[in-house]
Amino acid sequence: MLANSRISTRVTAKPVASVRRSSRAVVCSAQAQSSASGVESRRSAIALFGGVAGAIFADAPAFAAYGEKANVFGSKTENTDFYSYSGDGFQMSVPGKWNPDKEIEYPGQQMRYVDNYDTVSSLYVSKIPSSKSNVKDFGDPIKFLEAFSDVLGKQSYQGSTASEGGFEKNRVSVATVVSADAVDRNGVTYYKINILTRTADGNEGGRHQLIAAGVGKDKNLYIMKVQMGEKRWVKGGAKDPYGAWDSFTITA
Repeated sequence: MLANSRISTRVTAKPVASVRRSSRAVVCSAQAQSSASGVESRRSAIALFGGVAGAIFADAPAFAAYGEKANVFGSKTENTDFYSYSGDGFQMSVPGKWNPDKEIEYPGQQMRYVDNYDTVSSLYVSKIPSSKSNVKDFGDPIKFLEAFSDVLGKQSYQGSTASEGGFEKNRVSVATVVSADAVDRNGVTYYKINILTRTADGNEGGRHQLIAAGVGKDKNLYIMKVQMGEKRWVKGGAKDPYGAWDSFTITA
């Protein structure tokens, strides 16, 4: 447990985005000029329509191809902002513009991805041997978070500080629990914890951290954490962390 962290509880609602789709129709008409040339005119119009239709639709992509929209094959397509990732005992969706990273952020780390344009935005999955058969054996979500508080990251400054900027003396970071829930899915219990951390230096205005944790049938504890800076989060970036968080599944 971090000595210089404080955990409080606060619940807020998360935004819901809506999508509006528009369509455009193509209309083609033909008119006969005389009864004598009506047949030929109609034939010409039909031939013309066929040529136009071929030109319009020849390059259109095929829709509803199996596995493309749902991305069940793990390949990234133009119609999705995520691609699937299958690891040792887990699978999830990774934001499309995030790349693999070699930095080790937590013990037992299996993978780590970082946003191409903002290294504050990142995610990782760790697998830790455990004697537990269910994440509930660690206690409720808050007790679990207290036991694994280092998952929030270690502060860089370890010295003494004065009480200022809303922080207590000798404390340079604060973690506020936005939500903490237990979710059962396919025989596995997950703890899903939403946290906002704030540091004394005010970098990024704080960081949103989404944690998902569960114990697989292999008795390993799986922890997934994805984070993003507050400034980018409020500008519409939250869909990437939420997408990864909600997709995390233990398969072991």
